[in-house]
Amino acid sequence: MSTAKAALTGALCLLAASAVAAPLPAGISAPAFTRPDLTGRTISLSAFHGKLVLVDFWATWCAPCIVELPHLTALQARHRGELQIIGVSMDDDAAAPKQTVAQYRLNYPVVMGDAALGRLYGGVLGLPQIYLIGRDGKVLRSWRGEFKSAELDTAIEAALPQSKP
Repeated sequence: MSTAKAALTGALCLLAASAVAAPLPAGISAPAFTRPDLTGRTISLSAFHGKLVLVDFWATWCAPCIVELPHLTALQARHRGELQIIGVSMDDDAAAPKQTVAQYRLNYPVVMGDAALGRLYGGVLGLPQIYLIGRDGKVLRSWRGEFKSAELDTAIEAALPQSKP
C-alpha cells in the first residue's frame, strides 16, 4: 500500500473512531439502563424521571475520578431530593469499587458499567465522563476527563429551577 493510501486509511479510521466515541450531545434522550448496584439493589435510570440526574462514569484506577468523589458526595447531600447521582464504575469487577464506596462513604448508588453501556453513552473512552440529565430525561450537558467543580456546580444550580415540577 502506498504511503498516501496508508495515511488516508489511518485518517479515516481516526475519524470513524472519534465519531463513535463522542459524548452524547445536549438535547438527546439519555439511554435507559437498569442494573444492580453494589449492594444488589436494582437501579433504573427511568426511576428517577422527573429529577435532575448526574450519571458519573468512573473507575478506581482513574486518579481524577477519585478526586471528584468527595465533591459528588457533597453535591448529593446538598441537593437531596432534587438531584440523584448514579455512579457507573468501569472497573473490571466490583471488588475495588466496593472498597472505594466504603472508603469515601458515597451516598449515592454505584452500578457496574461495561463496554455495552459505554457505547450507549457515546463511547466512554475518557474518565471521568459525566452526564447531567434533566427531569425530562434529556442530556443537558456532559463532561469528559478532568473538570472544574465550580463548573459542575454552576450547571447543576442552573438546572435545578428547571427540575422543579
